[in-house]
Amino acid sequence: MPYALAIFDLDGTLADSFPWFLRTINDVADRFNFRRVAPEDIEELRHASSREILAKLEVPMWKLPAIARHARRLKAEAAAEISLFADVETMLRTLAENGVQLALVTSDSEANAREKLGDAAALFSHFDCAASLFGKAAKFRRVIRRAGVAPSRVISIGDEVRDIDAARAVGIACGAVCWGYAAPAALTALRPDHVFEHIRDIAPALIGVTAPMRA
Repeated sequence: MPYALAIFDLDGTLADSFPWFLRTINDVADRFNFRRVAPEDIEELRHASSREILAKLEVPMWKLPAIARHARRLKAEAAAEISLFADVETMLRTLAENGVQLALVTSDSEANAREKLGDAAALFSHFDCAASLFGKAAKFRRVIRRAGVAPSRVISIGDEVRDIDAARAVGIACGAVCWGYAAPAALTALRPDHVFEHIRDIAPALIGVTAPMRA
């Protein structure tokens, strides 16, 4: 059955922000006094859950809100360095033209998100931003209520283990992308409803057709 609402993550899913993250993370670590990320740590962290990452880097939960606020400020300053992945706007436009409502749920601010999306921001019907690390499920529920769509016709698409966990917590389908922060093996091990190896695979899967999306 085609989906009526697609809830997208931003960083690592639509926007190519992982290189920025790698350049920035140790400055944030020094500021908030948690463990720096060594080059040899990166692959291990890409296979870990959010809670495992926090434990590995020795980040106390009480620091997370301040770290998130700081990260949003840094992203705003680096907006010109973070672009959408190729074909994202074409994919989003194909979904919208085929009647799929688009929503964005992200830990970033709405202002940062709209700047990254550029013209594609106009394709989104719903924004619910500044999600806490483990707060996406509540935002999914709120977006679904606003959209007036049955959960059985909703899918969340993201690049991290916590995106899959949040989707399952609210009873919606989950799609995992293979080009983001988490390693594909870490995501496929959780058996999401859809695994997307390429951006061009998303629209046909969601609208229930096999034809490629229109450029």
